[in-house]
Amino acid sequence: MTSVVCPSCGTAYAQSERFCARCHVPLVLGEGGAMEAPVSERHERARKVKPQLAEGALVKAAWARNQAEAEFIQGLLLEEGVPSMLRRSAGFDVPDFLAAGPRDVLVPQSGAATAREVLMEAELIPSTQSGPAIAPLRLLVGLLVALAIGALIAWLVLSVQP
Repeated sequence: MTSVVCPSCGTAYAQSERFCARCHVPLVLGEGGAMEAPVSERHERARKVKPQLAEGALVKAAWARNQAEAEFIQGLLLEEGVPSMLRRSAGFDVPDFLAAGPRDVLVPQSGAATAREVLMEAELIPSTQSGPAIAPLRLLVGLLVALAIGALIAWLVLSVQP
């Protein structure tokens, strides 16, 4: 039976383990070669999940317009180790077999901050700090200056004509 090892510290583990107990990084195949059974897609996806980001109640991290967009968001989150699941958004009446309709992307509470960072970096959700806001007083002064310049131009045009 082949073993898996930590690529960081070199500690060997049984094939059933996924992460190094000391380094918390995913384990890789050891010098023994290939595994006996091919790794399924489900098992491969499960190995990407970081256990520390998979704890707590599910919270809404994002909203998608359809199934394809929601699965794209899930893929982005999984690459960062955040597990997620999809839920049909409330109030949208489409039969279940259709991929149409909005979806909520839910993540565990411990992975919500990481998910928010990933989605902001990908510009899928708005940043909480979307730049400096214009002060109302500064906006009012700018509008008054523009109005004064417009009135001056109108006065000059009318005074030049006979």
